[in-house]
Amino acid sequence: MKQFLDQDFLLQSEVSKTLYQEVKEQPIIDFHNHLNPKEIYEDRCYQNMAEVWLGGDHYKWRAMRANGVSENLITGDGDPYDKFMAWADTVQNLIGNPLYHWTHLELQRYFGITTPLNPSTAPEIWKACNEKLKTPEYSARNLLRMQHVKALCTTDDPVDSLEWHQKIREDGFEIQVLPSFRPEKAMSIQKAEFASYVSELSRVAGVEIKDAETFLEALEKRLDYFIENGCRVSDHSLEGAFTANTDEAEVNVILAKGLHGGDVTEEESGKFRGYVLTNLAKMYYDRNIVMQLHIGAIRNNAKRFYQKLGADTGFDSLNDFSFAEQLSELLSKMDEEEKLPKTILYCLNPKDTEMLAAMAGNFCSNEEGIKGKVQLGAAWWFCDHKSGMEKQMEAYANVGLIATSVGMLTDSRSFLSFPRHEYYRRILCNKIGSWVENGEYPCDMEYLKSLVKRICGENAAQFFAI
Repeated sequence: MKQFLDQDFLLQSEVSKTLYQEVKEQPIIDFHNHLNPKEIYEDRCYQNMAEVWLGGDHYKWRAMRANGVSENLITGDGDPYDKFMAWADTVQNLIGNPLYHWTHLELQRYFGITTPLNPSTAPEIWKACNEKLKTPEYSARNLLRMQHVKALCTTDDPVDSLEWHQKIREDGFEIQVLPSFRPEKAMSIQKAEFASYVSELSRVAGVEIKDAETFLEALEKRLDYFIENGCRVSDHSLEGAFTANTDEAEVNVILAKGLHGGDVTEEESGKFRGYVLTNLAKMYYDRNIVMQLHIGAIRNNAKRFYQKLGADTGFDSLNDFSFAEQLSELLSKMDEEEKLPKTILYCLNPKDTEMLAAMAGNFCSNEEGIKGKVQLGAAWWFCDHKSGMEKQMEAYANVGLIATSVGMLTDSRSFLSFPRHEYYRRILCNKIGSWVENGEYPCDMEYLKSLVKRICGENAAQFFAI
């Protein structure tokens, strides 16, 4: 029986163990997360483990709810120690869940604690971790330094001032903190707040928005502002129809309806999203901005809690709609004009993994020598567990070139989440090691070492021009 979470955790062969040593301390490029840049600029220090570990982490919140924990100890104003103890009780019940591994990787890598967390060990772990959190060595910036983070891309709305990104850069912080362009609200024409959002977009862009042309002009101005502030990547959440089968005249009618409080249908909303996204893609191509498409979430399922707590509080899950033909049409429309940017495709429903891997291969042709121009993204959200990561790696390898992958990201709001890169790296090295051990690939260690280093950072640096 193997020891829990020892140095060979998840590494089942000598080849995998050797490969992991090559990437163990490789710098991290985290190209998609939800960290708060203000906290990085202010170099925030956290009061206790409940604050740094449980605040804003809807992965943990979902698990605690499933364990019967009162909402007061999850998102409410319960005592921090009681929240931590409720989490400790939940952790012990997380067998088979990636949260169990992540929790203990974080305790080991940040705090040097190897004791498993459970209700009996929690009081001592609470005390030991909090003593360290009180020291300057555990500030937000130092937590990033501990994990060898080289660059990270936050998620930002087009109307954001990017004030904190600017201050971080002016402050000379050695880790690049770059904004990502996420115009989700600008594409949500079916929502009641769309008109007020467009008014704000008009104000910050200095463009009077009256039709599709001026709407895109405003977004383009904001995109250029983001690029001036270091932006390398965009992000789009596609949760319904997104057809490219429309034209400017039809979109003008739909936009006018959305701006004046009309009832925009799902079909009209899909046409609007597809039109805007197709035109944004041209801007991304011209500016060497990577386009990320996160497809398949169904959000705010528990309406009672959405009204009480708002969005991003742990009530989202995976959808099951079919979108292969829409995606093909969308990407082909961009490609027809030779304006398809570098693109990463993520699915939330695992049924779509092989479809996206195959779809990406249709659109990789380019004369610039870009490797994996369109590619299958890392296992995302409800898929970023051991079997989900293995499925993503196998699908990419089965129908494409996993060697071109840009690797892992945290997609997290927590400064303690970066050991997820280690989790991915161990699983990757074990997967490649298994292919070698099974005689499915030669034991060319020099090449294999270079391969894992590329997937674990070098490809991302080149792909995102970081």
